Amino acid sequence: MATTLLSSPLQGFTDFRFRNAFNHYFGGIDTFYAPYIRLNGKLKIKQSYQNDLAPENNTTLEVIPQVITNSADEFIYVAKYVQSLGYKELNWNLGCPYPMVTKSGMGSGLICQPVKINEILHRAHNETDILVSMKMRMGYENAEEILDTFPILDQYPLKNIAIHARIGKQLYKGPVNLDAFEKCIDSTKHKLYYNGDITSVSAFKAIEKRFPNIDHFMIGRGLIADPFLPRMIKNDTTEYPKDRWSIFSEFHDTIYRQYDAYLSGPTPIKMKMLGFWEYFSRSTSNPQKAYKAIKKASNPAKYRQAVDQILHTEMKIGSTL
Repeated sequence: MATTLLSSPLQGFTDFRFRNAFNHYFGGIDTFYAPYIRLNGKLKIKQSYQNDLAPENNTTLEVIPQVITNSADEFIYVAKYVQSLGYKELNWNLGCPYPMVTKSGMGSGLICQPVKINEILHRAHNETDILVSMKMRMGYENAEEILDTFPILDQYPLKNIAIHARIGKQLYKGPVNLDAFEKCIDSTKHKLYYNGDITSVSAFKAIEKRFPNIDHFMIGRGLIADPFLPRMIKNDTTEYPKDRWSIFSEFHDTIYRQYDAYLSGPTPIKMKMLGFWEYFSRSTSNPQKAYKAIKKASNPAKYRQAVDQILHTEMKIGSTL
């Protein structure tokens, strides 16, 4: 059974600039999910979402758009918009764990409302011909919530359900609940994708062994923390390329240039890259020290110095191994 790897969307990180650079320098991901479109009650697509899904910005990748909503009108509006761009599938996010989303009854905060889920899916399948897939958590309050949605979901021709094996309240803390995920496999007719804590080749292998019938795996934070991970999983190796940090350096410089051109002024680019380094630093020999150096960099020149120093240190360590 061939393994399919998917990039889980991370708001603020995995836009078209990141996706294209990642695919060019690292590869290993079969399909990328775009960060969700959120309308906030206005039937209008923000420019940033338009740019992210514009066909000219996604020429070399398979990309699936995503929507986060608790409104059938919004869902249908977004479905028709992405279809006008040539997309055939729309992924519905019932997984986002952040309180500002869940308190609005969206993301994982909607899983406890099967009636509302049914209403939206009913209209989506009657008023559009788009292929619908789902991204879910186990629930928000407890891991039983998702089980109550399956009788509803099983009524519709969904392409798949990707499940992050945590509840919303956990955010990203604590362990994934593999027993609860296993219960899901036995509770729905739909094809399931696994998501959650694939942060190393050994972690992937343990999950693959636990669920031998799952062949689609979604990687989110692990992919940013270690961009080589998907290719290593595909090649069944724990060996990094010899020029690991040179490749990473080119990738870093590519996304830095693009975000710098897009964002205005030194503060936004500093905050954008600081967000990335919260993950990038995890693959360095001293994560705390690397992240602290980036955080302390007060202007673009000092940021460049900090990055150069980190990469120099890693290359030196790599050459002695």
